[in-house]
Amino acid sequence: MTSASDARAVILGCSGTTLTPEETAFFRDVRPWGFILFKRNIGTPDAVRALTASLRETVGRADAPILIDQEGGRVQRMGPPHWPKYPAGRRVGALGTDLARLGARLMAQDLAEVGINVDCAPMLDVPVAGSDDIVGDRAFGTDPGTVIATGRAVAEGLLAGGVLPVIKHMPGHGRATCDSHLDLPVVAADRQSLSASDFRPFRALADLPLAMSAHVVFTAIDPERPATLSPTVIREIIRGEIGFDGLLMTDDLSMHALRGGFRDRAEAAFAAGIDVVLHCNGSMDEMRGVVEATPHLTGIPARRAQTALARLAETDRFDVAEARARFEAALQVA
Repeated sequence: MTSASDARAVILGCSGTTLTPEETAFFRDVRPWGFILFKRNIGTPDAVRALTASLRETVGRADAPILIDQEGGRVQRMGPPHWPKYPAGRRVGALGTDLARLGARLMAQDLAEVGINVDCAPMLDVPVAGSDDIVGDRAFGTDPGTVIATGRAVAEGLLAGGVLPVIKHMPGHGRATCDSHLDLPVVAADRQSLSASDFRPFRALADLPLAMSAHVVFTAIDPERPATLSPTVIREIIRGEIGFDGLLMTDDLSMHALRGGFRDRAEAAFAAGIDVVLHCNGSMDEMRGVVEATPHLTGIPARRAQTALARLAETDRFDVAEARARFEAALQVA
């Protein structure tokens, strides 16, 4: 097995439910720190287990992070008929923290059983009136207090099931008036308003090991660059005011909020202070561009990565059948 020090500071996607020979050779050569799966990669449970094993074999690390976006509601990559349908964040927030924790623990069980050890959740964005529906009912609530309490419960449930949570989208996507998958959101709120609401959930959960940046411009902080590419936002807000010292990854570099070639996007993210870049769509040409600008994972980013992976040992003992029956009964009543 190779060590994490051989890894490059990148997380990559693949094209289907099995690796192509080109992908296998590419991943063996590049040795990304981790991988991310989408619906296009999800077959039967046995097929997903085989895919996660194949991905880890290419890099020679049994603990290589394999991520997925499994929030529930409209963002759930693994679903029926092989896995349960989970409620959207807004309903989870209304259920209370005990059920939020239980639902996340069950979700972690689903993921861990097929070799997935990182979930891109909880989402800590606080939506406001008039914002784009890209957040919408994915948010746990419209007030920071509900988002904080529910986000903490979901993170605890995932960790208890042997899955690392990724808090997103730091320092906040809730005011965006467009979908960053399609265009660049520009938020004109003043610094005081952002600090009082948008940043609060991230400050409260800054002890968690992984976070994802927002492709959002905050004109009060850096009017020229989105948070993902802004040294000012990362230094002053994410590392400073929020106090996050965990591993900071980008949101997907292939989203249309970002401009320029993929090497340029990756270079700008690392120059801004990002630890690990994320590229999701499995396009080989795009991945090659990203990798050209990606260093090996060393120094402080490597320490943050090691600290995150060390928390995978927090798995608890769990009666899955009893817990699932209790959760489903609660959903029927609520």
